[in-house]
Amino acid sequence: MKLKVHETGMVLGVMVALVHAVWTTMVWLGVGQGYLDWIFTLHSLDNPFIVLQFDLVRSLTLIVVTFVVGYLVGWVFANIWNKVVKK
Repeated sequence: MKLKVHETGMVLGVMVALVHAVWTTMVWLGVGQGYLDWIFTLHSLDNPFIVLQFDLVRSLTLIVVTFVVGYLVGWVFANIWNKVVKK
């Protein structure tokens, strides 16, 4: 099965951007620190990180950058897949 390179990149890009949009929403709502502390506790770790105050520009930059990186990873994955799996 051949993968469509652009579509695969878009799907992965949107998925990782969406995860980070949820994170920035949690920071905006003031629940990011509690969530981060809880996740570290689940892994039997002490959380050394402090969540900064919400900043719209920084949050939008995070979402855009993660979309681009996700798109590139999906694009590379689909190209490699199409070269390895020849049907």
